[in-house]
Amino acid sequence: MKIKKAAFAGSSTTLKGRPGKRFPEIAFIGRSNVGKSSLINMLCQGAEKITKGKELARTSSSPGKTISVNHFLINDSWYLVDLPGYGYAKISGKQREELARMNNEFIGGSQELATLFVLLDSRHTLQQIDLDFITSLGEEGIPFSIIFTKADKPRKNELQKNIESVKNTLSEYWEELPPIFTSSAEKGTGKEEIIAHMEHVLNLFKAAQKTENY
Repeated sequence: MKIKKAAFAGSSTTLKGRPGKRFPEIAFIGRSNVGKSSLINMLCQGAEKITKGKELARTSSSPGKTISVNHFLINDSWYLVDLPGYGYAKISGKQREELARMNNEFIGGSQELATLFVLLDSRHTLQQIDLDFITSLGEEGIPFSIIFTKADKPRKNELQKNIESVKNTLSEYWEELPPIFTSSAEKGTGKEEIIAHMEHVLNLFKAAQKTENY
């Protein structure tokens, strides 16, 4: 699969506020400043973009800039969903609670969610807030994969050490680990593998929908 067309479809703060036309959804989430918007822009690089700016997702050096659920229509057939980050951001406690509500409502309530990509900063070992979020997905039966971002930043041995540390921690909770990818928005690392996995997930989701409709 190639991402040939990417169009901003709308922002919402409630599940009912999503774009009216329903398509399968692949969502991205991670701790604030994990590089989510940069990764989304990298995955859609080269596509015809129908949006106000040059970038599909807005990037910023300040964390907490995504304050709504943003839908992007990809190839006129599925949505890439940019969810608000979780964890530290320069916002009030009330705003942080509102972002958590948005995330929880979308993740738990969308019938079109095919999978969720959880982004982890490859420069660090697993943070408690990431572990808490990931284990909550397992408890709720939400399908997800993990993407290690900013893989060009740490040294190679440090990168592998951090990834293995995360795998070891997660293996205490899962006998079989979720799909794991490594990426760099600057270098384009992981783009083909992540998009291929998206295609696989979308095919499985569409096949399951057909079975349910019979």
